Amino acid sequence: MIEILSPAEIDRARRTGALVGSILDAVRRRTAPGTHLLEIDAWARDMMTEAGARSCYVDYAPSFGDGPFGHYICTSVNDAVLHGKPRDQAVVAGDLLTLDLAVSLDGIVADSAIAFVVGDAASEADAHLIGATERALAAGIDAARPGARIGDLAHAIGGVLTGAGYEVNTEFGGHGVGSTMHQDPHIPNTGRRGRGYTLRPGLLLAIEPWVMADTAALVTDADGWTLRSATGCRTAHSEHTVAITEDGAEILTLPPRQ
Repeated sequence: MIEILSPAEIDRARRTGALVGSILDAVRRRTAPGTHLLEIDAWARDMMTEAGARSCYVDYAPSFGDGPFGHYICTSVNDAVLHGKPRDQAVVAGDLLTLDLAVSLDGIVADSAIAFVVGDAASEADAHLIGATERALAAGIDAARPGARIGDLAHAIGGVLTGAGYEVNTEFGGHGVGSTMHQDPHIPNTGRRGRGYTLRPGLLLAIEPWVMADTAALVTDADGWTLRSATGCRTAHSEHTVAITEDGAEILTLPPRQ
């Protein structure tokens, strides 16, 4: 299903996106060495509940997961890159943490992810890894405009990631959003220009480049959800929800004051 939202629905999407951006920003600021992943989950739950929003994850049970996810935010640490299930684990200084959050407010979903190093300045390798996903995200957003094709976004994203020296996994990527969290079109993190669905105003897209330092292969954790690098290497993941407008792509999930 591909939804094209009305101007009134795009206004609602802006409110959802602002909430997602503010929750991720608040959680990032509160996270320090010694913070537990379940504590992060509780913070996200409390902030979205206070705003009258609904988690897209608690009851989420796709074919690739092991039953309902059962938590409010994805917390992926170090070698975990996607769908990190919160557990009784405290982060320590130097951990590379990715937070991924999808929320529904007034019937419209927004989805975003941030990666950062806990407590310490990022090492050169971690800064390169995180920076590559952020630059790839910016390139994908820059390519997103009416008349562009999904392949144009995928090519822009993949060019940055491979140019930074990383292999690209195409099992998981970006996607459409709207009244539900995962919709068509799928946005692979590499591809060929001029291919795929043609973008039009009113489309909401979650663009999400992610990489692993020395592999493109994933393994599934014993929890049935958390996806890790097959080699145990560090990982990073960046994501924004954007609305396609007549003028290009409007980022909806920026943190406050940005």
